[in-house]
Amino acid sequence: MSVLDIFWQQLVNGLVLGSFYALVALGYTMIFGVVKLLNFAHGDIYMVGGFVGFLVLSVVAPLVGPGWTGVAISMVVAMIAVGFLGVIIQRVAYQPMLNAPRLSILITALAVSLVLQNGVLTLTHGQYQPMGADLGFGGINLGMLFISYNQMILVGTAAALMIGLELFVSRTQYGRAMRAVSIDKDMCKLMGINVTAVIAVTFFIGSALAAAAGTMAGAYYGSIWYFMGFLIGIKAFTAAVIGGIGSIPGAMLGGLILGLLESFGTQIPGIGSEWKDVFSFSVLILVLVLKPTGLLGKSEQERM
Repeated sequence: MSVLDIFWQQLVNGLVLGSFYALVALGYTMIFGVVKLLNFAHGDIYMVGGFVGFLVLSVVAPLVGPGWTGVAISMVVAMIAVGFLGVIIQRVAYQPMLNAPRLSILITALAVSLVLQNGVLTLTHGQYQPMGADLGFGGINLGMLFISYNQMILVGTAAALMIGLELFVSRTQYGRAMRAVSIDKDMCKLMGINVTAVIAVTFFIGSALAAAAGTMAGAYYGSIWYFMGFLIGIKAFTAAVIGGIGSIPGAMLGGLILGLLESFGTQIPGIGSEWKDVFSFSVLILVLVLKPTGLLGKSEQERM
């Protein structure tokens, strides 16, 4: 393959990987933007979404087949179920801690992460679970470049979800309420906005997007594991920080940048795929040093 062919192939691979990062990063940035909470259990929400999609696909596959129809049904059901799980976690674990010191709520988030992770570990005995999706291997050839139909569907689905979220936040009443709550919760209460409901909607949407990413990742890679949310949770947080945590367009941009950096970084002569994490976190350090608010983030001033 020529250098140009390698470039285009890695561009496609980077967009697929970046789509997963972006969907999970959106949950991080939404929750931080509204509640000022770094939800470090979000990667495990992604993992639970993969397992819920796996269970639903096991039920619907005999009826509609294990192809994209079955995966689409599994993804929608997983988004709804895990969205409500996110609301339950918010009400049980985070709501009582909203006025507590930041360190306390951070420890609570880590505890929720361990509960989800070890709960699935106990149920699966730490074994990889085959997703059971049969998506085929078809695609299109553009010279030496091959783009599979699976990659096109995954990137298209992720793009549709991200555009839908942006329209929801910018055009709907709840979206405007979310933006208002992110600025001043106390004033929103005085204006009659149900802040508790807005926070619940935020957790529902963020968790649903993570579940969609988990189900699609399981179908694309062929298997799921109880520890699959740990690394992508860190990567998605990195993507949110790179783009500007609290900024929805920033989370999308950060996820795509991170995916492309990892994809192209492994093509440097003498450097293998095991170095991709080095590229990710090196970029994070550079962004924090040079532009702490992220690429699209804005600095906040504390109110007296």
